[in-house]
Amino acid sequence: MQRCIELAEKGLGSVAPNPMVGAVLVHEGRIIGEGFHEKYGEAHAEVNCLQSVKTEDRHLIASSTLYVSLEPCSHYGKTPPCSLLILEKNIPKIVIGAKDPFEEVNGKGIEQLRNAGREVIVSVLEKECKWQNRRFNTFHLEHRPYIILKWAESQDGFIAPIGNTKYWLTNDFSKQLVHRWRTEEEAIMVGYNTVMADNPQLTARLWKGKNPIRVVVDQHCTLPKLQQIFNAEGKLLLFNALHEEQVENISYCKIDFTQSIIPQVLQVLHQKGIQSVIVEGGQKILNLFIEVNLWDEARVFRTQVQLQSGIEAPPLLQHVSHIENIDTDQLVTYYNLNHD
Repeated sequence: MQRCIELAEKGLGSVAPNPMVGAVLVHEGRIIGEGFHEKYGEAHAEVNCLQSVKTEDRHLIASSTLYVSLEPCSHYGKTPPCSLLILEKNIPKIVIGAKDPFEEVNGKGIEQLRNAGREVIVSVLEKECKWQNRRFNTFHLEHRPYIILKWAESQDGFIAPIGNTKYWLTNDFSKQLVHRWRTEEEAIMVGYNTVMADNPQLTARLWKGKNPIRVVVDQHCTLPKLQQIFNAEGKLLLFNALHEEQVENISYCKIDFTQSIIPQVLQVLHQKGIQSVIVEGGQKILNLFIEVNLWDEARVFRTQVQLQSGIEAPPLLQHVSHIENIDTDQLVTYYNLNHD
């Protein structure tokens, strides 16, 4: 099962809105096949696993055990049900890491296999398997995207100097890591002030992979169209108070600014099928997520820069979960353990 998890991780950033899944076929202690879900719309892990079995080992499939990190699907989607494939191959024993919370599956795959007389063992390394698919699980169980907050702060606790000027705190290694993260999440979000101060592209140009969907809050639709977020390098969702329309790659999403905007934004993102968002600032937007306790993970770069004064870093009343050094920067990760 640990190998299933390792394989599944290779699909990060490529399989959403599907979950990451790994599968391993074992005959008398020997792995004879393995695979993972590589790309959305393409073959699932179980299919790739069975196709990887060498010709001389194929007669062993019907007396082997299939390990899979997530319950096999039992419905017709982009591909046929994996549960039917398992039955067709006469695999007698299936070991599953975690149940699939998606309503089209959610126990139906397990039930189908058991009703056909197969031995099914569930909840092996369940915690680890669920954690791997925390974006998928949050989307289907909490009906919102998984939220990652990200910022860099100076040694004395500021995220930027005062004034609308672009200012880099982190080193080049940290900057490249952030671009890798952008390829792993479905959307990236910033506020009006960040766009005006930094004129960001919000793309993953420093790492090979897809650009995230750009999400920006612009209450009165006053952002200059020359800003880089309006270019054609990716989709843009613009949350505003004025109108709702689609103009080329820009979706104008109207929300009520007399109410808390974060729950409204997350509701729209859920409706659009977006499972994860990395929120990169600025201070106002980050604090709005923290105030309503709608965040799951925070990644904070602590740098060696001293600013003396400036815009204060958001406060997080959480225990540090993990610390690692990125050359001269320190990456501190927090997980929100205090959801309402």
